[in-house]
Amino acid sequence: MPALSPALADQIHSVKAPRPDDGSDTSQIAATVKEVLEAVRTRGDEAVRHYSKLFDKSEVGSIEVTAEERAAALAGLDPQTRADTEFAIERVRAFAQAQLATILPLEIEALPGLHLGHRVIPIQRVGAYVPGGRYPLLSAPIMTIVPAKVAGCDEVIACLPPTAHPAMIAGCHLSGADRIFRVGGAQAIAAMAFGTETIPAVDKVVGPGNAYVNEAKRQVFGPVGIDQLAGPSEIFIVADETGDAEMIATDLLAQAEHDIRTRVGLITTSRALAEATLVEVEKQLATLSTAPVAGKAWADFGEIVVCDSEEAMIAYSDHIAAEHLQVHTADPHAMAAKLRNYGSLFIGTLASVVYSDKCCGTNHTLPTMGAGRYTGGLWVGSFVKICTHQWLDARGVAAVAPPAIRQSASEGLEGHRRAAAYRVQG
Repeated sequence: MPALSPALADQIHSVKAPRPDDGSDTSQIAATVKEVLEAVRTRGDEAVRHYSKLFDKSEVGSIEVTAEERAAALAGLDPQTRADTEFAIERVRAFAQAQLATILPLEIEALPGLHLGHRVIPIQRVGAYVPGGRYPLLSAPIMTIVPAKVAGCDEVIACLPPTAHPAMIAGCHLSGADRIFRVGGAQAIAAMAFGTETIPAVDKVVGPGNAYVNEAKRQVFGPVGIDQLAGPSEIFIVADETGDAEMIATDLLAQAEHDIRTRVGLITTSRALAEATLVEVEKQLATLSTAPVAGKAWADFGEIVVCDSEEAMIAYSDHIAAEHLQVHTADPHAMAAKLRNYGSLFIGTLASVVYSDKCCGTNHTLPTMGAGRYTGGLWVGSFVKICTHQWLDARGVAAVAPPAIRQSASEGLEGHRRAAAYRVQG
């Protein structure tokens, strides 16, 4: 990522630094994934079953979840869990619908007789990868499937590991998945990218996963679209002297329990707050049931920096481009307006990442590893194409043909010149 200017870098002081990147060799992951992709491409369902047995230790019978199995998973869902899941679905759906309403078709007459425009076209078939993980993450299918359905995709299929909790099948069903398949890992990405006897090939694959899933998405990109290459989760908090160390520590550890590689950090102009947060994190870890995960993430990837000025604090935050960025300052809305690089912004102390992660309506599939510098997260717009068109009458041809003829001639493209000139010949 771009380096900070020397003047601003001198204003940033580390109180707790993450461990240096160990430069872990990913070549073995890439080689394994390449092998899986080629096997699924050439051998289809048989390879899917082979890798499910090898990696997931699961003998897959029917790859597709049947209607009866979907009904059983739904029936087995705790009533309160179902109500909470439906609440989250409705919030995500409502926000996606509001976003879609801002994406409008366009028709203009740029010059007399020159008509330009674009259409908003839903992607035909989308594949949603739904991770298994240590816990049944019921929000995961909501974030990938619901916006696709709102966008108007013809078909949305879901793939989840065969070992996934039955509640995840229910979550896929409630979110609107047209078809659900028991296949996880790189073999799921391969199946959705290339198609098998059972699983249809899709036009775009979305959804987070482990390093093998991420690498598989990287390798299939091109023939199929992907949403993004997601790394471990991230949260940073921008705070001034008004920040509350207990609240900040609570929010950092809430995200840290996702994975031992989660990156968490505080960027502040207050050394007192930085030091208090450092103490508070250790205090809370002593009673946190997920401390084996959160504590390692904090030890290895936790970061606290103190900045001499608000300008330096903003610059360092934009340099990090965190997946989740919380703003705990005296005037959080004013501060938010000055920030530009992040996945999703949480303005004020009452806006916790956990609300977005679960049910408030914004999407939790967000850019990591600095990608917030050039992209936002998954949203309803990820499931539509903005495709341009044009049409001309004689007046439009009279306006654009002469410069097109001259440009083609100057570039030595005689075929282009002839095509442009043909339409102005009497």
